[in-house]
Order: sequence, then structure tokens, then C-alpha cells
Amino acid sequence: MKAIFESADAVEIEIVVNGTRRTVRVPPLKRLLDVLRDDLELCGTKEGCGEGECGACTVLVDGVPRLSCITLVVSVAGRTVETIESVAQGGRMSRLQQAFHEKLGTQCGFCTPGMIMSAEALLRRDSTPSEAAIRAALGGNLCRCTGYVKIIESVQCACQESGIRGQVSDLATRHASRPVDAAVTDSCPLIPDP
Repeated sequence: MKAIFESADAVEIEIVVNGTRRTVRVPPLKRLLDVLRDDLELCGTKEGCGEGECGACTVLVDGVPRLSCITLVVSVAGRTVETIESVAQGGRMSRLQQAFHEKLGTQCGFCTPGMIMSAEALLRRDSTPSEAAIRAALGGNLCRCTGYVKIIESVQCACQESGIRGQVSDLATRHASRPVDAAVTDSCPLIPDP
């Protein structure tokens, strides 16, 4: 652990959140979810079950999906954390987010941030995953609204766009996207022609 300051009541740690180095002073048993939402005011990550069962709180730690509701913030000291807020860049949805919108992969939207972060990690590893690989990657994320068909179609649609290909370390480069127009929808064979 890369603690800067420690006491019985608080520990000061550094973490890189969405590409920005942040220093937080928190109780040693504080959950990553609470630091993200309360201390850093990044409220895109949701708390569903609070027990690591639903996946709504999924973030990426060093590029790997992690359930922030059961992760102590001290365990990510000195590491890189990415939240749903890192996916859109310059006020534009990423291709993956756009695919969820286009393919109706969201209903109430509560599980969507966790779904997108799990799918993002998958697409960095495998730009053309099979349906079975998509199902496996999303296996820890529960949705009570959609029945998963539209979610899987959303990830498949995002695979068709060249904007998500392999692991890239630069967040801005990785998520650079163009305005949504007919060219974007034309690139996805799962979306019917207008």
C-alpha cells in the first residue's frame, strides 16, 4: 500500500481515478464505492446490493473489473481506477455507450454503468468476442429489466465499430468518438437501415 499518512482514524492514499491522480484521506475500512461517490463526487457508479452480488458498482482497477462495494479503498492505493465517467469523452458517448442507447440495452439504467464497465474490459481484451464470451464477461452483472438480449446485442454492435479495439492506455485516445450520425449506425449490421 502506498499510504502517505496513516493514523487509527484515517489513511491518506493516492489513486489515479479516470486519468487524474487523486489524494484522499479516508478511514481505512472505507469502501471504494463510497470514496468514488461521496469523496470524489463521481456518482455514475451505483450501489445495488452492497454485497458484491449484482455488479452495479463495477469499476475497472488496472483494467480489470472490480466490485467497488466490496473493495476497500486502501487496496487500490497507487493503482488506476476507471469509472463510467471515464468512458465518455468531451461530452460524447463512447461507441459502447452509443450502442447501448441504439440497441435499447438499458431500461431503468441502474445496472448500465456496471454492464458497460464489464463490457469495456472485455472489448479491450477481445475486440470480436463470441456471444458466449460476452455472456461470460457480463455474468456478474444482474439486470432485472431487459432479459439480457438487448444488452448482448449492444455489446455485439459496439464490436463492429473500430473505436473499441484492444488495450490502449490513453483514455482520451481510447474513447475519442465522433458525433452520432448515420455513418455510425450504418457501421453496425445489427441496427436496421433508417
